[in-house]
Amino acid sequence: MNIDKSQQSQWSTSLCGCGEEGSTCCITCLLPCITFGQIAEILDEGQSSCATQGCLYGVLMSWECQCLLSCAYREKLRSKFGLPEQPCGDYCVHCCCGPCALCQEHAELRHRGLDPSKGWVGPPNVPTINVLMSSYFGGRLS
Repeated sequence: MNIDKSQQSQWSTSLCGCGEEGSTCCITCLLPCITFGQIAEILDEGQSSCATQGCLYGVLMSWECQCLLSCAYREKLRSKFGLPEQPCGDYCVHCCCGPCALCQEHAELRHRGLDPSKGWVGPPNVPTINVLMSSYFGGRLS
C-alpha cells in the first residue's frame, strides 16, 4: 500500500519515548518476545496468536536475528496507519533500538484504540457481542 507523503500521519511517541509506559518498557526490556507477540497478534488481526509469534521471536533471538521478523511487522504497522519510516529504515531501527522500537509500536497501537496487552478483540469502536445481544433483547441479557 503506497501512501502519498502529504497524507502520512506522525508517530504518537518518539522512538526514545519508552519511559512513557513504564510497564510496557519493563516487560519489553526483560521479555521482548511478549511485547512483540502482542503487537503481531494485533497487526495480524487475530490470525496469529501472541504465544506463537512470541515463541518465534524468542527462537530468532537465540540466533540474534529477531530484527528480521520485527522489522517486517514495523513495516506492516507503518503501512496500515500511513506512518513515516523514521528516524531511519525499519531494519536499522530494530537492529539498533529493538526494545525502543517495540515500545513505540505498542504505544502507537494503544494510541489508535487497540490495546496489544488485551489481544485482538476486533477493530476499535465496534460493539462487542454482549452489547449487540443486550440491545437485541432490550437490555435484559443476564
